Amino acid sequence: MEIERQARQASAQSIAEVLASLSVDPKQGLTIAQVQKRQQTYGLNQLQKVKGRSPWQIFVDQFKSPIIGLLGIAAVLSFAFREWIEGIAILIAIALNAGIGFVTEIKAVRSMEALQKLSQTYATLRREGRVVSVNTEELVPGDIVLLEGGDLVPADLRVLECSKLQADESALTGESVPVSKGVASLEANLPLAEQKNLLFKGTAVTRGSGTGVVIATGMRTELGKISKLMAEAEAEVTPLEKRLEQLSRRLIWFTLVLAVFVAVSGILGGQDLLLMVETAIALAVAVIPEGLPIVATVALARGMWRMAKRNALMNRLSAVETLGATNIICTDKTGTLTENRMTLTQIALADGDFAVTGQGLAQQGDFILNQERIDPSQHNPLQALLTVAVLCNNATLPNANDQNLIGDPTEVALLVAGAKAGLDRHQLLEKLPEVQEVAFDSESKRMATIHEADNWHHPFFGGIESTEASYLVAVKGALESVLPLCSHQLIDREERSLTNKVRKQWRDRAIEMAAEGLRVLSMAYKVVDDPEKDPYENLVWLGVVGLLDPPRLSVKEAIQDCHQAGIRVIMLTGDQSVTARKIGIAVGLIADESSQVRQGDALEHLDQLSVSEQQQLLQVPIFARVTPEQKLNLITLHQRHQAIIAMTGDGINDAPALKKADIGIAMGERGTQVAKDSADMVLQDDAFSTIVFAIAQGRTIFNNIRQFTLYLLSGNVGEIIAVAITSFLGAPLPILPLQILFLNAVNDVFPALALGAGEGNDAVMQRPPRDPQEALLTRYYWLMISLYGVIIAVTILGIFAIALQVFAFPLEQAVTISFLTLAFGRLWHVFNMRDTGSGLFRNEISVNPYIWGALGICTGLLLLATYTPGVSTVLSLVHPGLEGWGLILVASFVPLLLGQLLKRWF
Repeated sequence: MEIERQARQASAQSIAEVLASLSVDPKQGLTIAQVQKRQQTYGLNQLQKVKGRSPWQIFVDQFKSPIIGLLGIAAVLSFAFREWIEGIAILIAIALNAGIGFVTEIKAVRSMEALQKLSQTYATLRREGRVVSVNTEELVPGDIVLLEGGDLVPADLRVLECSKLQADESALTGESVPVSKGVASLEANLPLAEQKNLLFKGTAVTRGSGTGVVIATGMRTELGKISKLMAEAEAEVTPLEKRLEQLSRRLIWFTLVLAVFVAVSGILGGQDLLLMVETAIALAVAVIPEGLPIVATVALARGMWRMAKRNALMNRLSAVETLGATNIICTDKTGTLTENRMTLTQIALADGDFAVTGQGLAQQGDFILNQERIDPSQHNPLQALLTVAVLCNNATLPNANDQNLIGDPTEVALLVAGAKAGLDRHQLLEKLPEVQEVAFDSESKRMATIHEADNWHHPFFGGIESTEASYLVAVKGALESVLPLCSHQLIDREERSLTNKVRKQWRDRAIEMAAEGLRVLSMAYKVVDDPEKDPYENLVWLGVVGLLDPPRLSVKEAIQDCHQAGIRVIMLTGDQSVTARKIGIAVGLIADESSQVRQGDALEHLDQLSVSEQQQLLQVPIFARVTPEQKLNLITLHQRHQAIIAMTGDGINDAPALKKADIGIAMGERGTQVAKDSADMVLQDDAFSTIVFAIAQGRTIFNNIRQFTLYLLSGNVGEIIAVAITSFLGAPLPILPLQILFLNAVNDVFPALALGAGEGNDAVMQRPPRDPQEALLTRYYWLMISLYGVIIAVTILGIFAIALQVFAFPLEQAVTISFLTLAFGRLWHVFNMRDTGSGLFRNEISVNPYIWGALGICTGLLLLATYTPGVSTVLSLVHPGLEGWGLILVASFVPLLLGQLLKRWF
């Protein structure tokens, strides 16, 4: 196709040739009509979807279980002994087991696929002359894409403009170091790694900024070509699912030994050979909870849906389990503990300090000096500082009420402050076109833009009115990064030397502003005759601005919940110590000004620190002026001491820390795409309270899985004990093989699913985190399984004996009574799964609507099985009679009553 030929030639063509071939003006971008036409021609910008498991594959997998093999053997034996009804019934049991497994698993798989669709990526484009944020799938050839450090490249691009632009192409080319990019044309047919003027889909911008035009999308990109060769990815298996699988396999061997014992004991005791073989196999099927992995997957998927509804999107299923064991949260300040809605409230100049009125995005406000309203246009240093703040900026401010602004909140706040002074970025750029940008660097903590200022009268900047070629350099950044670069400061219209005494005064002033909880940003400028000169040399100091970012209302309560749940919260911020301390007190992270706050440099050279020094660092609640490398060091330090850490991050330099942490949490609103792809969880609202909710859900999911595992195994153990005792004694069986299969295939599944779907209770965040190495079933749970099993077995045997000996019921009627007692007893037994310490009548089980639904379904199925002709014959069930129903109702509540006494005792 023509577009593919153009993409191959783009590296060797000039920028003008590429733009002409794509029919696009880089200053305007494509029109909506062009976009729609090209989308019809080229389709969506997406890679070929990995083919998921088809319904047929899921159905076939249901028959690969060793349980099905055991049932198959039982069916073959039944037919061999000419027991046609039993053989057919076992085949029906196989079909029921496979059917229920198929329905639950396909629902879980489809739920996971739907969750993945919630995670969408966006790109910043120029269309119809406006900067817009668009879903990357909607990109077409010819789109003009704006990129900054931390962005993922959304399609194959030809670079049009760049400033210190570098990209990590290791995933595509194997090149381990970032590749510097340029705009010059290259030779034709160069290897991929040498095409320095192209950016490729799926790679990451590691530094700088740039603009590119889309030359290929979707499967026509270099990544798309490679994806055609990729094999289908294997489904992820979580650690929890592995534990359940190991548990099932161990139970298989235990059960086989037990089944042989039961069969041999019964045969030696005079029982029918086929009956005992079928009973042994039925017990083997009953005791092995083959549905556990499926129910666990459903529980995980259900929990992930609840998290997604609360803006916590999980990238990996395995992370859900880890969440429940998290005992430390390392969080940044801006946007997570605070609102991330910056408002410029103070400006400090050499001529005095200004208060700025107006909140949020409102573009109306006043500048107050000594309680008097000042016109910014009549105050040169103020006008100069605001001009620099607006020019040295990458955000956009389309109108006063636009809530979907593009850009960093700090830069948006600077544009809003400029608008209050009548300064519009677009109008300024018409007078002062930007010729170069030195992108913000997290290490240097500063940024510069260079603007052509030929014949422009700039009375604000030192009174210079140049008529020769000149360039205005606008600089903003952290005070410690900009002040040392300044040789002069602007006072009125005069540039005066900046003495060490004055420098100290500025540092003190910045500390005072930071102590008020403000984020401090400094401004500087210079006028040069050559745009290639070092932009950070001999600058003229203007002053500092203070931006307020108030704490989120929900944070204080969320931190209290963490402390109550045994989870430590550590704040990591790039702000100054005094600012961090102020916010820490406001959100309840620390008590008062005496609490310890350390600088990030304390986290360097950890191996050189003594054990006591490392122990001191482990207890620090706030670290200020932290770099991404220091975050990584802190994670390593805590992980050495067996901590399970959740770490938040938003920048590309946070990616290593997000990967290193046990739970990496990326910011969905302000996070870079690289950070999101490196994380286990994405906060779509950037709120700290969402992290706490997700941890509570992680704990709840693990508890739910424990509950239904305990429920299934305790009931199965009760069946085994009852049948084993009667087989050993040579007495009639209180429950028959097909009845066991019926309970296992139908009656157990719905309550287990309901337990897995439960939302838990508030007590889950009133306990310390569990040990991540703790087994799914601890000694306590095995003890409870045994005790519950004994109670259920004694109940079955007791009611069976009473029906035979006291009421002298026929054997078939007595078996029906013991079967229904077991069935209903196991249904009421679900209420024994409530947490210890929860209310007797109102708890996480009783308020779970799925439990009541499961009880209703199972009760209906039991009545149908008892009274439906044909089914009752196959299951050897008869009408119990009124007396029989009386015995069933009384006896079936015994496991519940004794279980509640047992729980109270423990």
